[in-house]
Amino acid sequence: MTFRTETTLAGYARAAVDMKTRMHQYCTSTAGGEYTRAFLETLLASRPEDHNGEAHPHQKLTDVINRASSGVWAQGEAYVLAPAMTVVAAAAESLDLTGDLLTADAAPTDGGVLFLPEPIYRRNLAGQVSAIAAITWATIASPSGRAWLICGWVNRDDPEDPHTTRIQGYAHQDPTLLSRLGPYVMTNLDMLPIAAPVPAVAHPDIDEPDRDRETAPDGRYVIADATAHTRVCAAIAYAFWRIQAQPISVAAPAPLDRPARRRAARARIVHDTHVVMLRRTSAVIEPDGGPAKWHYRVRFVVRGHWRRLIDKHGQAQRIWVRAHLKGPDDAPLLHGEKVAVLAR
Repeated sequence: MTFRTETTLAGYARAAVDMKTRMHQYCTSTAGGEYTRAFLETLLASRPEDHNGEAHPHQKLTDVINRASSGVWAQGEAYVLAPAMTVVAAAAESLDLTGDLLTADAAPTDGGVLFLPEPIYRRNLAGQVSAIAAITWATIASPSGRAWLICGWVNRDDPEDPHTTRIQGYAHQDPTLLSRLGPYVMTNLDMLPIAAPVPAVAHPDIDEPDRDRETAPDGRYVIADATAHTRVCAAIAYAFWRIQAQPISVAAPAPLDRPARRRAARARIVHDTHVVMLRRTSAVIEPDGGPAKWHYRVRFVVRGHWRRLIDKHGQAQRIWVRAHLKGPDDAPLLHGEKVAVLAR
């Protein structure tokens, strides 16, 4: 069960509970701990400023991250970002939290999981692209005070994600690899301090000709580390926190069928799921007496994307839909430098 095959609120809720259950089991397993340790060793080697000269910081962090991750996958509330919510990606790309003091109530909950059925892509400093299919956050105690631990996860089975292709390549060398991974694989680890200034992001000098820039699938939003003022996963999480609390959006509770609720109860998984989407007005009856229709209160940018159609002969085909604005002509535009929705 994946979000790629679901289109209804009930389907999103079932997929969220299934993924949370499997990820909780993975994070509490020996294989999950081994992956976290290896991931931290690689990450801290590329971020020497994060461990302040300590010889083996991963030995302290591995248990903390595993406990936080397993706890949030089991007990954190689940949020599913509706595909039309590209405003979150646009806001995250423009966000600069450097020097800001964030309060503990900035996040909707102390711990949560954000699922992205349409992933937001990140391009690292080496030019590699990977999809962010889920983001988790949890509050932890750090040496400098309390902070949010924010993790980015890729969908191991996403056929469009270049990082998934790399995982499959590693699996050819080690046939046991896939059996030791969960449905999501951690690829990003960020921290946002609470009640302390957010540190600036260091951008090392890298010669552009030396970069081999991968391309993301058509129509997907890509945020580059090289131009980001706040680390990508932290920026997406914070943009989501602020936008989901604004009147322009609504977090609709997703109903869960009885069998799924029972499975969640047996696994001790919190099964509350909210689908976050742009708020619409109440139903309006068309002047000609037609059925009630929904109308948007805002305008927003729909990025270019492929649309699947069926012709009169029953053959599937794809057409390219160019980027365009959606919503009433006189409604406020949510795009570009207008990030007032992030005002604190």
